[in-house]
Amino acid sequence: MFKFNNKVVVTLIVGLYFFWCLLFPYQWRLLDGVNVLIHEAGHPLFGILGEFMSILGGTLMQLIMPILFVGYFFWNNQKFSSAIVLFWVGHNLLNISIYSADAVVMQLPLIGNGDRLHDWNYMLSELNLLGQTNKIALMIRISAIMTIIVAFVLSLIFSQSDEEIVPTNLD
Repeated sequence: MFKFNNKVVVTLIVGLYFFWCLLFPYQWRLLDGVNVLIHEAGHPLFGILGEFMSILGGTLMQLIMPILFVGYFFWNNQKFSSAIVLFWVGHNLLNISIYSADAVVMQLPLIGNGDRLHDWNYMLSELNLLGQTNKIALMIRISAIMTIIVAFVLSLIFSQSDEEIVPTNLD
């Protein structure tokens, strides 16, 4: 029997927010600012692995950071929290799909001054995939949609469990 509880309310609110993001992906939101900071931090972090990895590092970091949180909560048997954070992964995939789709036309405003490198134009050019930009962006967009749907369904499923109690160490 389905129980309507606080977790269901949280799921509905968070779900509505991220479905709104899917419907209007070009609107700027507070979470986008956080994602951009994480993206930018990925460039120097992966820069030690060479130029290509430095450029790819922004996108990788956008995925690694929320995935680490998903994993942390899941590992600690906080499955509802894990599912809620999975929405963030989907949101980052959505943003990545927008950035990758811009690889040819390069019309999105970029961070920084002077000559700025468009990450996805550089990466797809280096991989000789610039002609596949639309297909790649579409695959990433579909991944975003599927991730947000899965996050919503899992959040509803895990909202029915009482097992999520934050462990305390009373050693």
